[in-house]
Amino acid sequence: MSDAKYYIQKTPFVVPTDDGKYIGEHFGKASDGNTAISIAHMIAPPRWSEPFQTPEFDEYTFIIEGKKQFLIDDEPIILEAGQSIKIKAGTRVQYSNPFNQKCVYLSVCQPAFDFNKVHREEE
Repeated sequence: MSDAKYYIQKTPFVVPTDDGKYIGEHFGKASDGNTAISIAHMIAPPRWSEPFQTPEFDEYTFIIEGKKQFLIDDEPIILEAGQSIKIKAGTRVQYSNPFNQKCVYLSVCQPAFDFNKVHREEE
């Protein structure tokens, strides 16, 4: 980035996935090298889920459309559009969309998302 007072992100880094989930990182380690924070636009398809993980970063999620389920230490929490959650670093969590509609949301990680610090469990 230059010394400009602002930067408009027009081409987020699209994380390759094999489960139908869209991850467009606007700011973060993969997109602009920022290790302090990451901001990503996410779309989870219907019936999507991923393994449990215990990340080394805080993760904030804001639901824009649809619903998303969080299993935190086996406690199911369902968020709907307009709701948000902060999950603290070191918390064991599973993210999923067990519903019949896509879920569109924003994810903010602090420090930035890092595949080496997410600690996903084997399925």
